[in-house]
Amino acid sequence: MGIEISKISKRFGSTCALREVDLELKEQGLYGLLGNNGAGKTTLFNVITNRLYPDSGSVRVDGAETADRDDVLGKIYMMGEENYYPEDMKVRKAFELTSLFYPAFDKARALELSRQFGIDTKKKITKLSTGYASIFRMILALCVNTPYLLLDEPVLGLDARHRDMFYKALIEKFAETPCTVVISTHLIQEVAHIIGHAVVIRDGAIIKDAPTETLLEGCWSISGPRDKVADFVRGKNAVEESIIGGLSSVLLDGLAEDVPIPDGLEKQKATLQDYFIALMDKEEQRDESSCSQSI
Repeated sequence: MGIEISKISKRFGSTCALREVDLELKEQGLYGLLGNNGAGKTTLFNVITNRLYPDSGSVRVDGAETADRDDVLGKIYMMGEENYYPEDMKVRKAFELTSLFYPAFDKARALELSRQFGIDTKKKITKLSTGYASIFRMILALCVNTPYLLLDEPVLGLDARHRDMFYKALIEKFAETPCTVVISTHLIQEVAHIIGHAVVIRDGAIIKDAPTETLLEGCWSISGPRDKVADFVRGKNAVEESIIGGLSSVLLDGLAEDVPIPDGLEKQKATLQDYFIALMDKEEQRDESSCSQSI
């Protein structure tokens, strides 16, 4: 059935971390929770997993509320920065302990991933470097085999090679044992080829929630001489404009693919990162405009 988040709000003092969030995460989907640092991604994950209580609203998993329901919460695994294991525990022992709490935990796969990533399973968890501590938490997440998997900035502290290995391991895991995966990240371009659905969060509010294909369907970058670009985009939905000297590049939303482009202009399909940056810039400009009008 999925995870249903209804009217969730959360404040920390005067800071509104989540603003009436409505969101549905369907079964066996690959979602990207996209937002800048401080947007509310981790807070939302913590509310979903009952680590934080919301001020208002509710979370349901497969139709059942999560509040104080260990049986329901057991369907969700969240990978974050925290280490919940005893300080003197070794990696291999942590795998054994995890299998007691998550019966579907694949210990053989965990050991194989440890070998691939170069983790010494005889080493104490607290002796792992920052990067390998992240890899350890990542391996746990990939092997618990819960129906819902929340990955909070999963590649934090990893080098480019290990990030690539992680994404490949995640795709393999999803193909073998499909589940709902939500990746919280600000590294948009790295997850663009993985996720099928994008949820954009800004200042605690969801501002976009749609399949990535739908979001980018009519998004094109038009570039060329500034006057020619201006003539072409007039009356169209321009999301963002960049100007360098006499040249201009405009991101358009809602432009049909078969619209003819005048000579001298170049048309390129926008990437998810292009769209995200333009959306954030547009929201910021809207905030500044609202602020100046209220003064």
